[in-house]
Formats: sequence, C-alpha cells, structure tokens
Amino acid sequence: MHNTIHTLTRSDDVVIVGGGLAGLFCALKLAPRPVTLISAAPLGLGASSAWAQGGIAAAVAEGDTPEAHAADTVAVGGGIVDQAVALGIAREAAPRIHDLLAYGVPFDRDLEGRLAVGREAAHSARRIVHVRGDGAGAAIIAALSDAVRRTPSIRMIEGLVAEALLTEDGAVTGLQLREAGNFAAHPILLAARTVVLATGGIGHLYAVTTNPREASGSGLAIAARAGAMIADPEFVQFHPTAIMVGRDPAPLATEALRGEGATLINSRGERFMAARHPLAELAPRDIVARGVFAEIAAGRGAFLDARQALGARIADEFPTVHASCIAAGIDPTTQPIPIVPAAHYHMGGIAVDDRGRSSIDGLWAGGEVSSTGAHGANRLASNSLLEAVVYAARIADDIAGRAIPSPARLPDALVPPRGAASDAAAVKRLRTLMSAHVGVIRDGDGLAEAVRSFAAFEREATSIAVRNMATAALLVAASAWSRCESRGAHFRSDHSADVPALAQRTMTTLTAVREFADGLTERPTPRAAQPMIA
Repeated sequence: MHNTIHTLTRSDDVVIVGGGLAGLFCALKLAPRPVTLISAAPLGLGASSAWAQGGIAAAVAEGDTPEAHAADTVAVGGGIVDQAVALGIAREAAPRIHDLLAYGVPFDRDLEGRLAVGREAAHSARRIVHVRGDGAGAAIIAALSDAVRRTPSIRMIEGLVAEALLTEDGAVTGLQLREAGNFAAHPILLAARTVVLATGGIGHLYAVTTNPREASGSGLAIAARAGAMIADPEFVQFHPTAIMVGRDPAPLATEALRGEGATLINSRGERFMAARHPLAELAPRDIVARGVFAEIAAGRGAFLDARQALGARIADEFPTVHASCIAAGIDPTTQPIPIVPAAHYHMGGIAVDDRGRSSIDGLWAGGEVSSTGAHGANRLASNSLLEAVVYAARIADDIAGRAIPSPARLPDALVPPRGAASDAAAVKRLRTLMSAHVGVIRDGDGLAEAVRSFAAFEREATSIAVRNMATAALLVAASAWSRCESRGAHFRSDHSADVPALAQRTMTTLTAVREFADGLTERPTPRAAQPMIA
C-alpha cells in the first residue's frame, strides 16, 4: 500500500490531499474506488481535527430538530450564512454520525445506550456528541486512520506536501509535491485529473495559534494561484484563551474553565469583561477575544484566574490544562494563567458549491480549506467537524457518479522561486505582521501595511512554501481591508458597526487581490476602487 515516491508519475486514482477528518472520511466513502491519499504528516498526526476538544454537533436527541440546529447556525453567523447550506448540513448530521459509529468511533452513550449529547455556546439544545468528554477529535481521527489502513483501495503516501496545483484550460492536470520540510528536495510531479483538497486551515499564518504547523494556508494558496474563486477569507475565528507559555502551537485553556467560574483579570488583578458585556467571561467568543486582546495591547496583560473557582480541583477536572501550566512552570492553583487570543478556525476558504466542487474543473475541496457558506462570519461551536464529514461524503458521491479521464501526460513543473531554502526569518516576520495587523482587532492603516508587506513577500519569497504563506496572508488581509465594517469575527476599530448593505459573502480571486495590492502600493491611502465583496 505504501509506494515509493519515484512511482508517482501519473495517477488514474482520485487524489486526496490531507489526512484530517475530511480527507480520511472522503477516502473511505470512495472505497472500493482507488484513491491516493497524500498527507504531510504521518497518518493521524498534523490534523486540526485530532485536536478538537468539542465534538460534533448533530440534532440526534429527542425533541431536537435539524431546523433548530440550522437556526442556531444562522443566528451566530453574522448575517451571511447560506441558510439552505446550513439546513442541508444539519439534516445530514444523523446519517454521518452513524457512518462514524460504523467506522469504529466510540461516541459516549447514556445508560440506555443512546448517544449522550452535551451543550455548547450558542446552541439552543444539547446536541454535541462527544468521546470521553473532551477527546472527540483524537478518537475520530484514530478510528478513521485504522479504517483507512485496513482499506486496500486506499494508497497512503505520507511526508509530502502539495506546493502547486497544475492546470490547463481551467481544469486540473496534476499536483506538484515536495518532501515535507526538505526544501532542497526535487519536486515530484503527479498527473491527476481528479483532486480533492482537504489541507486544513491557516492558523500558522499567525504568531499564536492552536493549529498544528501543517495549517499554514497551503491548500488555499495553491487553489488561488490556479485561479480558484475564494470566499470569505477575512473571517478568522480566534480562541480567546490560549495559554501563553511560548509553545507553538499554543495549548488551550478550554471555555469550560470559565463555565466553572474562572475569571479573566489583568496584571492589576482587575476583571475586565464585566464592563464589555452583560455575560462577562461567558460572552461570545469573539467579544471575549477582543477584550483579552485590548488588555494585552494596552500593556496590562491578560490572565485566566481559576484560583477561587477551582483551586486544587483543576488537576483532576482539567488535567490537560493543568499539565500544560505545570510544564511551563505555572501552578494554576496558586497563580493566574497568562493567556492570549490564538488563531483557531478559518471560516473562509476555497469557494465550493453544495457538492464540494470548486470553480476549477476537477478540483473539489472539503473541511476547513473550503468555504461552503455554512459558517458565515462566525462558526458555531462543533459545526466544523460536522461540515467536514457531510461535505466529504457529498464529494465522494459526486466523484463516484462520474468517469475519471486518465491524465494524458505529465504536466510541466512550475518554476520555483530563485532559491529553495525556507527563510525562517521571513516566516517569523509574516506571522508577527498577521497577528499585529490582521488579528483580533484590525484597522485600515494596519491592514494597508499588511497588504503591501505580503505582496512584497510573495514577489520576493525564496521558497515556494514561504510564497504560499504570503499568498494566503494577502488574501485574508486584502479582503479585511475591503470590508469596511465589523461583522462576526472580523472587527475593525475604524468601522466598528456592521453595515447592512455589506451583509453578503466576499467572493474574490488572487488576480483581483493582487491588482488591489498594486493600487495600494502606488497610492499609500487609496479608496477602494472596487470592493471585492460580490
């Protein structure tokens, strides 16, 4: 099943890039059709799905309905959720949960043997299916990885990243791959006419993120470079309470701590959320993230204080958080935990229709790299894993119903930038700029500086990996500059209200974004000649 790299010249298989939930589920759903699954990290590692502490939202409990689930999704999404998409996903939740059970996922059950459901922020009912409390992501990925290993029609290739999508006349002809982390390696070309991108999010474009390092926006960038339509890239969700202990990715201090009464304080010991929202620490995630960010920006720092609420109980009740603190020399029973907002989930991505098709013939996208319209400007808790399985199944159905043309010939390689080495200093600068100017609180001047910088990074990159990071960063920054309002997770201090006329999704291309960036470079403070919101 594991072939050597040199045989990768052409493939009549369906090629899936990404070993997270969307990629694994799609490969299993396509069986017994031959699939080549390409994963940058060893199977089961390097996927954001595996780190998901929540679960999967599904209206499976008595008295709950898909309609109620869809209504909650629409309510939290800042006015731009595609209602038909949200309802379609909610209606397919129960059958996809049963698929996962069949693949061996051990969802928690109650004493009567029914699926146990928990409640999370902004859901009107208990509808989150879990595994052992906070272990759903890891358990799902472990079960699906085992199922994939047992499926003879799936050829697994680990340790390769897709660095370019090759196209001709608007259709996919193949992929350019390279050994992960080895910038001196020769690129490997794979001719393929059917490609599914399931490469995850963009967290590593930011200095602080909860995502694994594979989540650097590569799938978004390679699709955009090939001409794909990109949707809603400005909408990035930040987790308000990542533990600031110098680890990359940053460990999370789960929202449940605040549910148990832990408070948010600054270095003076003052609680700062009560003045910002009636729910104080339990306000919506984006509002809490802005509160934390503002304290840090003002030099007062931000801390999660669990001393009164939990004290010594934190070790038993929240062992993961406790262990992260102790490893960093912080005792959460006697000290407040230093926190910082962290890039957590990208609502935007490759624009896809209800079958997961992109605007490029032969290219599908699923999971976080895609944008279906389900999340709008703000994702509802535990909807991301659900969206990944629903769309992975739809993509598999869509592909199964068509004959795949064999690749005619091996495509030409893209000319890489001048050198091949990854420039660690450039990556660090890019991530710092993203956090400072395209983060939790944004403004026009900072975004303009970011757009100019990322356009220069893209032109001057010495490796394809850095260039792809710059492309993804440019898409996010330019769309954030164009959206002169605050909506959902996108907050502009210079346009702090929402504008009803802008309650629509952003649809843009890399060509449009580059033209805009060029104009911004020529005129330091232009008015948007044509906003990219379509």
